[in-house]
Amino acid sequence: MDGLAASAVPLTGGYQGQTYAVTAGGEEAVLKLYVKDPDRAVVDAALLQLVRGLLPVPRILDLKREGSLEDPPYLLMERLPGVNLQVYLETAGPDERRKVGAQLGELLARLSGMPFLTAGMFRGGELTVEPFGPGDLEEYAAGLGVAYGGLAEVFAEAEDLLDGAQNRFCLVHSDFNPKNLLVDPDTARITGLIDWEFSFAGSPYADLGNLLRFETDPVFAGAVLSGLRGSGVELPEPLVDLGRAADLWALLELASRAADNPVAAAAAALVYRMADTRTLSGDRPDLEVVH
Repeated sequence: MDGLAASAVPLTGGYQGQTYAVTAGGEEAVLKLYVKDPDRAVVDAALLQLVRGLLPVPRILDLKREGSLEDPPYLLMERLPGVNLQVYLETAGPDERRKVGAQLGELLARLSGMPFLTAGMFRGGELTVEPFGPGDLEEYAAGLGVAYGGLAEVFAEAEDLLDGAQNRFCLVHSDFNPKNLLVDPDTARITGLIDWEFSFAGSPYADLGNLLRFETDPVFAGAVLSGLRGSGVELPEPLVDLGRAADLWALLELASRAADNPVAAAAAALVYRMADTRTLSGDRPDLEVVH
């Protein structure tokens, strides 16, 4: 509208889309433009509708389903309250970290309780699952160019763990970590789970593995595990090892892009430690021990 003060500020995060905090007429929202993958706009909108009321996700204000490179599809969402959890945890005390961790365990349980019949990527507004192609971890790593000596033992350990666990599939956020979570700094209440552009149908342990991938705080991790175990959702043990096993696919893909950013470089360093020790843990700390 003519004369209406409006602004758009780029937000960090996101890969398939370009994300902005927008303000118009005193109202705030988040606008995501789908330039790299235009078809993903309807998928993300359907996912937000699917989980609303079960998970803290934003309301959809507007959706443009189709477009072009110059005028791409978009998703306009409410802007949720709260601050970035990654920043919050840097100064949070033990009690706050326990409270946040317990809530994340409950959110993981809700995700793992949303079943699908097969694993694969979502296509279209009906969330049709396109199954993943054949191939094991060794073939996947070779295709990515991640070929450290010692990884064969790691892959065997991971596949043995997952083969012995419950064989079912669920909704996977696939980027479930503090940078995509919001928290009320006054109450330590989780207020948002954002950026669903990598989500798929897959292992109920994948999001746990993503969350604990680089975690070193047993207080926070212990609360996550306690919240997940106390949720009533039955997930076989050992949770930490199964999470690390299910996370290997994403970890390898991230490691293959080591030059892109510090997080990818850290993933590559972790994969190298796993290969060097020939273990799934890769000398990561025992997160089951709470101090």
